[in-house]
Amino acid sequence: MRARAKQNLGRVHTVAPLEGLWSADDWAAFTERRKADWDWTMMIAQPDWIDDEMVAEANEQVRRKKNPAALDRVRWAQHPGHRAAQVLHVGPYDAEGPLIAEMHDTVIPDAGYALMGRHHEIYLSDPRKTAPEKLRTILRQPVRPV
Repeated sequence: MRARAKQNLGRVHTVAPLEGLWSADDWAAFTERRKADWDWTMMIAQPDWIDDEMVAEANEQVRRKKNPAALDRVRWAQHPGHRAAQVLHVGPYDAEGPLIAEMHDTVIPDAGYALMGRHHEIYLSDPRKTAPEKLRTILRQPVRPV
């Protein structure tokens, strides 16, 4: 999208970090790292001035040039805002479990809230360039008042 925006509009934007929405039938699947039980969606936020037409053009260009097998699974959608508990995790992804468990079992209930929606992570570090112990990830859990 960044190249299309520059080419079509003369606008350049910083590429937002990768984000993930995670869910499972059993919340413990996250804290116990049972990855086969996870349902996930990955996303990258786009500026407000990116529109449906630009997305369709970019998808068509990718289809013509490379046609990756998963291209039909890519979708353009708006993520709804939500009230959430969040914390910064520093360290490997597989070490998130205890912090997520503390959020789910203690922090959120003690604040008078209940879990709702899909667990949301924002990956601030590039795992190709960052040592696992220095990875920074925002762990965000949507909540509702009890």
